[in-house]
Amino acid sequence: MEILKRGGWTYEKDGALWLKTSEILLKSLENAENLVNTRGLEQDKTRLNILKNMRKLDLKDDVLRRSNGFYTYFAADIAYHRNKFEKRGFDRVINIWGADHHGHVARLKLALDALNLDGSGRLDIVLMQLVKLSRDGEIVRMSKRTGKAISLSDLLDEVPVDAARWFFNSKPDTQMEFDLNLAVREDSENPLYYVEYAHARICSLLKILKSEGVEPVWPENGAELLSHETEKALIKSLAKFPDAVQFAARDYDPSYINRALQDLAACFHRFYTACHIRGEQSDIQAARLYLADAARIVLKNGLNLLGVDAPEKMEPLTPDISNPA
Repeated sequence: MEILKRGGWTYEKDGALWLKTSEILLKSLENAENLVNTRGLEQDKTRLNILKNMRKLDLKDDVLRRSNGFYTYFAADIAYHRNKFEKRGFDRVINIWGADHHGHVARLKLALDALNLDGSGRLDIVLMQLVKLSRDGEIVRMSKRTGKAISLSDLLDEVPVDAARWFFNSKPDTQMEFDLNLAVREDSENPLYYVEYAHARICSLLKILKSEGVEPVWPENGAELLSHETEKALIKSLAKFPDAVQFAARDYDPSYINRALQDLAACFHRFYTACHIRGEQSDIQAARLYLADAARIVLKNGLNLLGVDAPEKMEPLTPDISNPA
């Protein structure tokens, strides 16, 4: 609080100590605009856009110390984050907050700006939503205690760990309805099962062909041989996966990976239905098998990023797996 006072960012009113939140925003905007004009770095442009969005919030000044002498939670948050950045040397801080704290995000960033800690650029807040559980279209209350909320360990009594990880990652920042029935279904309606089966299907194919002495080796003219529309679609889906990982990291949003894996699984199933591999002439078989193995590798990598198992053997899917979930 003394540092903020010395910087001229506080004032006394009605016996309380206030932070000049709105004034800090204007100063931060001015500094960001100067950086964009002089350096023009991408990070400067990002910071300026964040501050411009804050201006739309019509922020008011905030109380740091009440008239009764007690400091607010906001003041404690400022001190805590100053400790992280200034004392412990954090380069970046990512907080996971409930969505009901959304109004606190801009204020904390600006308070750190006032301390010359670049809260606008170095502090990221990920807002999480509440989750509703449903079964047969009806909301389920599973709590053994309050009847209002359940622990993750309670949920894992109902669904496998892999299913919980998949479905939570698929909608990290929006209110979701966790369908308990869907999470345990072993058919193409369950997106996790659909993706896992694509991986298992390729593993089975590789195992059979390996027993026949055939390994996935890229032929010299492989690019010319893979001309079917489903082959091209599968190649494009594979090529897009690195972008999905990059976007997931950039936005702190793993659902990019979920969607990419579902698209890849759908492309593989369509390819496998339309293009025979086993029994084709050797060069075509080699090119298609190599493509299938590439899909296996990416599917496994993607599932591993989500902390989900990539099984090598599963029961056949129903209904027709050529249709995406």
